[in-house]
Amino acid sequence: MNVLILGSGGREHALAWKLSQSKQLGNLFIAPGNAGTAQLGLNLPVDPTHFSEIKQQVLQHRITMVVVGPEEPLVRGIHDYFLADEDLKNVVVIGPQQYAAQLEGSKEFAKEFMYRHNIPTAAYQSFTAENIPEGHAFLESLSPPYVLKADGLAAGKGVLIIEELGAAKEALTDMLANKRFGAASNKVVVEEFLDGIELSCFVLTDGQNYVSLPSAKDYKRIGAGDTGPNTGGMGAVSPVPFAEDDFMKMVEDQVVKPTIEGLQKEAIPYVGFIFFGLIKVDGLPKVIEYNCRMGDPETEVVIPRLKSDLLTLLIAAGNKTLHSQEVVFEENSACTVMLVSGGYPEAYKKGKQITGLETVTDSLVFHAGTTLKEDTVLTNGGRVIAVTSYGKDHHEALKKSYQNIEKIDFDQMNFRQDIGFDL
Repeated sequence: MNVLILGSGGREHALAWKLSQSKQLGNLFIAPGNAGTAQLGLNLPVDPTHFSEIKQQVLQHRITMVVVGPEEPLVRGIHDYFLADEDLKNVVVIGPQQYAAQLEGSKEFAKEFMYRHNIPTAAYQSFTAENIPEGHAFLESLSPPYVLKADGLAAGKGVLIIEELGAAKEALTDMLANKRFGAASNKVVVEEFLDGIELSCFVLTDGQNYVSLPSAKDYKRIGAGDTGPNTGGMGAVSPVPFAEDDFMKMVEDQVVKPTIEGLQKEAIPYVGFIFFGLIKVDGLPKVIEYNCRMGDPETEVVIPRLKSDLLTLLIAAGNKTLHSQEVVFEENSACTVMLVSGGYPEAYKKGKQITGLETVTDSLVFHAGTTLKEDTVLTNGGRVIAVTSYGKDHHEALKKSYQNIEKIDFDQMNFRQDIGFDL
């Protein structure tokens, strides 16, 4: 079976690493990929949102499965594009169709879905430029801090948490009237703030059945102690020590099952991953958000803990036989630390030479923002390298990752030295 992975980050490298171990794999392609995926398959210089170019590559390379890494192609309807094309309709696409992808593509759609199916989440209201005064009034009814979310995709930067009521009102006006996040903030969801500790859970579903993957916790802020601006993620830990069996049973009963059943009740087909962004509040789970794909950098700790053949699971999802699959996990913990470019998440420079990768031992190196120039690996993004290690617990795993990070270098390299600090 020839497989194409769409994307260029650490998530896609981790998926490529795992898929490359399958005996069922023929040829592996990654579009556009990075310097790490180039070691596992053939990188194709194609933008994942250029569907006609992807079609050409799928037909040329006789690809029979497409695994969609990032959210944007899904929200733009790549799965629908394949289904509507005579030449592509029998290609398995791992990732939901456009309507279902609104679970991530529209915060309002997701909240309404949760409310319809009694899935625990924060109280909220949605506002547009036409009813800003009502938005201000709703903010007045809440206790600080105030949570404002751009309805659409905003590259992970569309969520504001603000302490002062006046500042929250100004931010709401800025988002709606001045299009602070572009079209993503044509509508803004205002939520009550939930005080607790966050984690992520993942399932792979064929729309009827699902298999659960390991839990993980990622660290979004750039600075130690979860300070500074949000990033795409500075590191992750799996499993989550505070997600005990009783809590995970509640997650399954109150969140996962109602979500899958809700998709069925509303006749929404879904083939792919669902990411549940959760918060544990007074011992109970509440949903912060859905994603319609695997998280990053959570994939870099979840997939290494998967002992089962990933391609076998994806094939089962495609032909709706997931109920026949058993999933086996690595009992050890896995932890990843992200090496990022100086200045990230603000302005940063690309093209810095990365050295020391070949000296890493006893850790996995997943490339995120890298590229090859001749035989030299260069930085090509804000998040550059994820260093993942196993250990009997997260302390041991993190220790290995930090020891190996000392062997890697590029100009202005930055990383958080306190991943797992709150566990």
